[in-house]
Amino acid sequence: MKTTIDIADALLSQARETAAREGTTVRALVEEGLREVLARHRTRRPRFRLRDASFAGEGLQPGVDLADWGAVAAEVYRGRGG
Repeated sequence: MKTTIDIADALLSQARETAAREGTTVRALVEEGLREVLARHRTRRPRFRLRDASFAGEGLQPGVDLADWGAVAAEVYRGRGG
């Protein structure tokens, strides 16, 4: 994919010199740099973990039709003033 980026003249000059010295291209250097930065960002953040929000209860109640949200809500709030 082609894209256009603005690079400071001095940095581009260094990149061209390095690419010539290493027998590669500026494109390859830019891609390598992006891969390294993206890898650092991936490893820097801890993985998201959903906290355990379960609570003690008796689970599903017999006779409640889970397709009937009115019945489910009535059961959830029964005895809680809802």
